[in-house]
Amino acid sequence: MSRATSAQTTTQQLVQGNEACAYGALYAGCDFYAGYPITPSSEVMEIMSREQPKRGGAFIQMEDEIASVSAIVGASWTGAKAMTATSGPGFSLMQEGLGYACMTETPCVIVDSQRGGPSTGQPTKPAQGDVMQAIWGTHGDHPIVVLTASDVRGAFEMTVQSFNISERFRVPVILLLDEVLSHMRENMTWPEPGEIEVIDRARPASLENFEAFGSAEFVPFGEGLRFNVTGLSHDGQGQYIKGSEAEAMFRRTMDRVYGNVDRIALYDAVELDDAEYVIVSYGITSRAALSAVKRFRAQGHRVGLLNLKTLWPFPDFLFEAFGDCVKGILVPELNLGQVVREVSRAAHERIERDVAVEPLSRIDGQLITPQQIVDRIQGWIDEGGRHE
Repeated sequence: MSRATSAQTTTQQLVQGNEACAYGALYAGCDFYAGYPITPSSEVMEIMSREQPKRGGAFIQMEDEIASVSAIVGASWTGAKAMTATSGPGFSLMQEGLGYACMTETPCVIVDSQRGGPSTGQPTKPAQGDVMQAIWGTHGDHPIVVLTASDVRGAFEMTVQSFNISERFRVPVILLLDEVLSHMRENMTWPEPGEIEVIDRARPASLENFEAFGSAEFVPFGEGLRFNVTGLSHDGQGQYIKGSEAEAMFRRTMDRVYGNVDRIALYDAVELDDAEYVIVSYGITSRAALSAVKRFRAQGHRVGLLNLKTLWPFPDFLFEAFGDCVKGILVPELNLGQVVREVSRAAHERIERDVAVEPLSRIDGQLITPQQIVDRIQGWIDEGGRHE
């Protein structure tokens, strides 16, 4: 019985973020892991190497990250729930294989524990600089889902959700953690079996006239259906197509994700109903943002928080619910401004009046503090209106 489902674990335990991620994968039914060790994600691999074989699953250390992502794609096509974990330099190496997974409509999960970059960068320091790479890193228009977490329990739950979304929509899912979240420890209680929904891959009721590509239903290799799997634009049986047929295929795969934004969007809304100033945050930075909101509310200031757990497809529709009193939106990030671009676009398209959107950036390997957020918004409050 897994640690995450043992009757002995109903009391709180001190759990590391990477540990929560690994056991979240096992809870979700992950039965194949391939990876290559890299700080700060290595503990995920270490735990999977120990626990996966106990459950009848397969674990393999590959020669590099290129081989790792290729291995999980192949394993997925045998019917396995497959995952790998890495950090910035390894994630860069995975981009071609990730594009192949997108083209072949392969469900799989890639965990990226972000660290300072580029190149070797700051291996033991946190960052949020991989967001744009997660969304656009592989070439060509492609369907992808990007999730994140801000605490240890969230690392567990969002790993499960990563598998669920991947299986439901037949798409690769990227889960962005960071060095601090991966290595910090917090008290949590392991969820019981059934406490969090686990979605398995949909299979067709019949193979008669079934096409391997074209729906979220999936037939693994060797189960009675003849088809091709290549990186080419393809028809329902995997045969090469081009021109208008290829465009129709691309639009179909894209719509499977972008046509279901409301089902994929995960978020926390805190004190937004009457907020004059809103902090839009994600990942580890949401902890400082929440602390700042609590401080402002205790002082009677109307500040709210939108904590994004789904970064892509970007949930534009959430901004339609912002009240008429919102004067400014602050986006704190451990980068020089990546999600703030989407926030600004969504705010200007979905809010019927002009609202200022500003970044708060930090890339020195340290976390954004609650005081930094407080100081910026207090400046807006002291000015008595929207910050220009």
